Amino acid sequence: MKKRILLISHNFFPEPTGIGKYNGEMMMWLAKNGYDCTVVTTYPYYPYWKVQEPYKNRWYKKEVSAFDNGSLTVYRCPSYVPQNPTGSRRMIQDLSFWSSMFWTVFKLMLTGAKFDLIITIAPPFHLAKLGLMLKKRTGGKLLYHIQDMQIEAAQDLNMISNQKLFDRLYKIEYNILQKADFISSISDGMISKIKAKAKKEVYFFPNWADTAFFSPLPNRGQLKLKWGYAADDIVYLYSGAIGEKQGLEDIILVAEKLQDNKQVKFIICGSGPYKENLIDIAGKKGLTNINFLPVQDKEVFNEFLNMADLHMILQKANASDLVMPSKLTTILAVGGASIITASPGTSLYNVIHDYDLGYITEPGNIDLLAEKILSIKQDKVMEQKRENARNYSLKYLNLDNIMNAFVNDFIG
Repeated sequence: MKKRILLISHNFFPEPTGIGKYNGEMMMWLAKNGYDCTVVTTYPYYPYWKVQEPYKNRWYKKEVSAFDNGSLTVYRCPSYVPQNPTGSRRMIQDLSFWSSMFWTVFKLMLTGAKFDLIITIAPPFHLAKLGLMLKKRTGGKLLYHIQDMQIEAAQDLNMISNQKLFDRLYKIEYNILQKADFISSISDGMISKIKAKAKKEVYFFPNWADTAFFSPLPNRGQLKLKWGYAADDIVYLYSGAIGEKQGLEDIILVAEKLQDNKQVKFIICGSGPYKENLIDIAGKKGLTNINFLPVQDKEVFNEFLNMADLHMILQKANASDLVMPSKLTTILAVGGASIITASPGTSLYNVIHDYDLGYITEPGNIDLLAEKILSIKQDKVMEQKRENARNYSLKYLNLDNIMNAFVNDFIG
């Protein structure tokens, strides 16, 4: 008899980046490998912060896909999507996820639907309560997978200031951690922090990369011409979500410092609540060495990433090891070298340093970041870092290898 898997998460295919991308690829892999998969989710909205066509977000919708050996059933639930996702509005959105999905999970309970494994993804952490409710009624095991440490990030970034509310949230989360059959996360640093709270085993379930689709390409100069740059321009690219935790103001400030260097160009590519703020800041400073681009279609994304000389991964110091940038996996797959801001001892710092995948500088220090950018040369050292990045992706980020380990750890 085929084993049945249920995913409860607010993000899913066809979202092109972040949690939705990984959820979609995970469940598609399981369905194609002989599992009957069910997903309770919302309509795709990330990273644009509006529901994407042709979806309407008006009512519930069921989608069914059949494969040679498995199947995928998706229940989409309407939810509140704030155009300007402030901390308070994100909280309202999280509550709308829970209340909207509750009715679909409740219907599954009434039908007696039984699942061998129930997966819930944090953030938002409280969706695990729906998984525990279903588990109690119909059985199965619960995997609580943590992509971002949502409560700590909100606290450290001062997104919410009510300490009593944080105490309540930590208490709810602790209850989830104790009742979950499995807990997993995506980096060593996050796993250490979660273990300290949960006092139990936490599995390593990392994000992956499509190393067949995303791969190194020759002729970087020709690719630059396609996006409107000179072949000898030195392009520094940030591509990903544009929010507060990324610390992208630093790119604006370093672009201002280096505006007299006509060859150095910066790109911020993506969508998110902070993008208009950054465009406004750059405009007021009169910067001509930085461009803002929308999320690129997958058909051209491999070329776009290959076009960049260096990829920028910036994090605020107080967000380190609470999140692990999902964009890194695809950067490594294309053989991209990175310049990152990270504190020693964090997972991001250790990966880049230990495997020689790029250049590291101190978070929040604009002068050091500018100096580092000017010191980097297009030489054999750079090419070695690019080769290391590609080799790392092939060895550690292969989807089949990671999902086979997932099956062994959680399904059996």
